[in-house]
Amino acid sequence: MPARYAPPYSSDHTFLGAARGDADGAPRQAARFAVAGVPFDGACTNRPGARFGPGAIRAASRMLCDAIHPLYDYSPRDALIDVGDLQLPATSLERQREALQAAAEPLLSAYHVCWLGGDHSITLPILRAHRARAGRPLAIVHLDAHCDAWSDHFGERSGHGTWMREAIQERLVIPEATVQIGIRSPAASETREFVQRAGGRVIDARELRGRDNPQQLADVIDGVRARAGRDRPPVYLTLDIDCLDPAFAPGTGTPEAGGLSTVQVLTLLEELAELNWVGMDCVEVAPAYDHADITSLAAATFVWTYLCGRIASAPST
Repeated sequence: MPARYAPPYSSDHTFLGAARGDADGAPRQAARFAVAGVPFDGACTNRPGARFGPGAIRAASRMLCDAIHPLYDYSPRDALIDVGDLQLPATSLERQREALQAAAEPLLSAYHVCWLGGDHSITLPILRAHRARAGRPLAIVHLDAHCDAWSDHFGERSGHGTWMREAIQERLVIPEATVQIGIRSPAASETREFVQRAGGRVIDARELRGRDNPQQLADVIDGVRARAGRDRPPVYLTLDIDCLDPAFAPGTGTPEAGGLSTVQVLTLLEELAELNWVGMDCVEVAPAYDHADITSLAAATFVWTYLCGRIASAPST
């Protein structure tokens, strides 16, 4: 059988310069956290290119140098491995989701995983794998410009903007413990209000204008804690880089004006570090549309901050 070659968009370097691990989930001594790339953008409905996101985020992470976080005074590098980019079907959404869920299961049994997308369709199979492992639905915090609750994508049943509806319908997440932050894109009311009608909370971008520091965001932070922290369910974070205003993240497939600032997202990540996080993804980074790598650097900084917050709040888990 001929050797299997990695796709040309695969990334060779690692996040924060961490040690390279294996995607089969075999645990490495001292590594409790893993980064995995999912270079799939076959479900994009506007500008493609998120398959190059994992490589761009890893490259931008080199700007973080020794990775010692100024708030937590900690570097996650020694507790982290990077398993590289998963080799998945490149064009079929259904086959990709099946393969991704299967690949996620051994990784989740060994590590707390941060996934680098890829478009937002990758979140659904990851949630399926988490739901199977936890034996219960998850709480979810979703930062995005888009509600991702459409019933179809231009006649196709599923895509990168349908996964939230599918996750609620499949009971992968707890509707009352679902919080969406930064929503602002055009959408019919049936789509825009789907999560709220199901019992979740939607914090649109208008609510967050001009509010950057923890004091100004206190009611938002407390509201997320009250929903996602009630009864300590497992909590998953999905962070679409287009939650940011295009001024902070031009390198994405579906930019929407009027979004969050990098400071606002960092404040939320820092103040919510004590939740019972079980994993995260950062998706929709499309470096072909970036300027001076600012989108990739924001994504790398968010993943780094999440990891440091998680280690600082649960140093022995």
